Amino acid sequence: MLTFLLHKTESFPRHALCTVVLLCCTPLFLSAQEIPDKFKEKVEKVINFRARTYGPIDENLRNHRRDTALIRYFADQCKQEEYLEGLAYALNQLGARYRNTSQFKKAADLHSEALAISEQINNTEFKVLSLNMLGVVYQRTDAIKTGLDHHQRALELAENVAKPSHHIKRHVNISLNAIGNLYEKLGQYDLAITQFKRALKFEKQLDNKLGLAINHQNIGKCLEQKGDLEGALENYRESLGYNEEIDSDFGRVICKNSLAQVYLKQEMPYAALVLLEPVQELAQELGDYFLTSSVFINTGWAHTELGDYKKAKSFYQKGIDMARTHNMPSNLVYGYQKLSDFERAQGNYKAAYEHFKKADAYDKEITSSTNLRYMTDIIVRYEAEKKTNQISVLAKENEIVRLRLKKNQTTLLVSALVVGLISSILYILYRQYQSKNERRVLSLEQNMLRSQMNPHFLFNSLNSIKLYIINNEQKNAVHYLNKFSKLIRKILEASSVREITLAEELETVELYMNIENIRFSNEIDFKIALDPEVNPENIKVPSLTLQPFLENSLWHGLSPKEGEKEIHVNIIKKTDSHINIEIVDNGVGRTAAETNKENRVLKRKTEGIRITKER
Repeated sequence: MLTFLLHKTESFPRHALCTVVLLCCTPLFLSAQEIPDKFKEKVEKVINFRARTYGPIDENLRNHRRDTALIRYFADQCKQEEYLEGLAYALNQLGARYRNTSQFKKAADLHSEALAISEQINNTEFKVLSLNMLGVVYQRTDAIKTGLDHHQRALELAENVAKPSHHIKRHVNISLNAIGNLYEKLGQYDLAITQFKRALKFEKQLDNKLGLAINHQNIGKCLEQKGDLEGALENYRESLGYNEEIDSDFGRVICKNSLAQVYLKQEMPYAALVLLEPVQELAQELGDYFLTSSVFINTGWAHTELGDYKKAKSFYQKGIDMARTHNMPSNLVYGYQKLSDFERAQGNYKAAYEHFKKADAYDKEITSSTNLRYMTDIIVRYEAEKKTNQISVLAKENEIVRLRLKKNQTTLLVSALVVGLISSILYILYRQYQSKNERRVLSLEQNMLRSQMNPHFLFNSLNSIKLYIINNEQKNAVHYLNKFSKLIRKILEASSVREITLAEELETVELYMNIENIRFSNEIDFKIALDPEVNPENIKVPSLTLQPFLENSLWHGLSPKEGEKEIHVNIIKKTDSHINIEIVDNGVGRTAAETNKENRVLKRKTEGIRITKER
């Protein structure tokens, strides 16, 4: 028989993980003869009933879902009987077991298989479950981009259910919690706390003490990162109270480790060690390497503060080795940072520097541009709304100025009828005042203009994305939307300054051309040739200068052309203080372009080049 160590949690977000630990070296598979008859009867009953929702299946198998061998038997029977809902349930439960013992590759494979089955049978509940399960696995391995993608898809599906079941409502909270965790990983603590508080509100409605414990723990973590240690302690203690109520060993370890970490920041190492020493063995028994690694590193920190360097180094090394073995970059960053502090405290500055470099390398891996780029489409919405509000304020100010001008004009005309001399003087004053306000209005219009893109380009891009969505080309839609959102953000950032580096300008136009090239079916050969003597980081150019000329080449030169299409941007150094930027295309030529322009039914008004020349 198999023996398991169990604790009362559910198998969803990072801090709500069921943990299963084999206490004896027995196989994970049992023969059909070794499966208890009562369990076989239960499996037969579930398969015959063929429930399409999660609840009835889990109601029958909840007490057995931590027994890997029994769940594998259930999965095999579902596969033989082609009961795909049951198979999706079983694969997700098996994936959760592997995840909680840090076997992330196996876990991801099982959840992916469950997701494919859920999509095949078009079952929303199991799609949401599988997406959230996958998101948790990727989150635990610091794959922020992929984790966020899965949790957002799960949340969107769950929120669109007209009459959500209890299971769907739980998964809305799970998605919010997981998205909050990902925001926290990216340092967006206020956004993360907003997600956790939303989830906290729903968990109170469901009276789910586990969910309340998880969200208080996560809020405490964000407050700790923001430096609000007292607020963090309050939420950690709140979380510990709920974990005591549900008798969760796993929750106790998490909360006590977090409390100890705050005590260490408050320079109370004795208090921290009192919490850490009892949970070291329990953390190992639970089999969660991520948590155990963190406990070891914090224990090393406490011994460092107390001057017991031999014990400290031993605990640091155990925590770092565990994080490296099980591919946990965030714990490696934390471990090497603390090991660097440890060596510095002893005057070993060379060793401290080497550990600092390792921490920095792993930190860069976690916060790579690939992960951060995926967040652009979310953050840019906030920035776009903020920019829209600013434009609205400017428009209101412009309207106030216009009304004032009208009122003053009426006053001046009436005054002119009373006395010619006075009216002449007032007219002169009025003209001066009007001129001043016209300059102000012009300045406002220019500021507004800088914050806008060509509406034709926006309209066409959004139409292309809509077409991908209509044609169910999700990968193309996401790929296009990623590039489009990053370009919009680049333009919004560039519009707030007068000058940017040539490197930033080239990055922006390359994004623009990539997007336009998608609409041209990738027919355009676009290249940037940079003179080796030109350092684009040291050269400043007016922001958003090149895009209007590239747009002109696309619209008038290449759009009507058949066959090979090329646009080359050449940056050439002429003298020490002079460079040439050439945009060369093999379009139809200016004469033909002008003819095509005259023959078009729809005349396209282009202002970009004129505005650029004036600037």
